[in-house]
Amino acid sequence: MKSDIHPDYRPVVFKDKTADFAILTRSTIPTKETIKWEDGNEYPVYFVDISSASHPFYTGKQQFVDTMGRVEKFKKKFGGNYNSAKKKAKKK
Repeated sequence: MKSDIHPDYRPVVFKDKTADFAILTRSTIPTKETIKWEDGNEYPVYFVDISSASHPFYTGKQQFVDTMGRVEKFKKKFGGNYNSAKKKAKKK
C-alpha cells in the first residue's frame, strides 16, 4: 500500500449544538477544535446542527423553521394557487 495517500482516520467527537448530545466515532473529517471526552482523553470535535437528539422525527416535536423565507417567496411567485400558475406556464 502506498504511504501518505490515505486520509487521517481517527476518533472524532460529533457534538450537537442544540442538544446535550455527543458521540465518539472514527472519521476523516477535518477539525480545528478539541474536547475532553468522558474517558479523560482529548479528541477532535466537530459540531453538528442537528442529530437524533434534536431532530423532530426522533424527538416527536414538530418544528417549522423557515430561515430563508421560502414559503413567502413561493406564495409571492404563485399567488397561493400553484395549479393555475402551472397551467399558465404551459399555455405560453
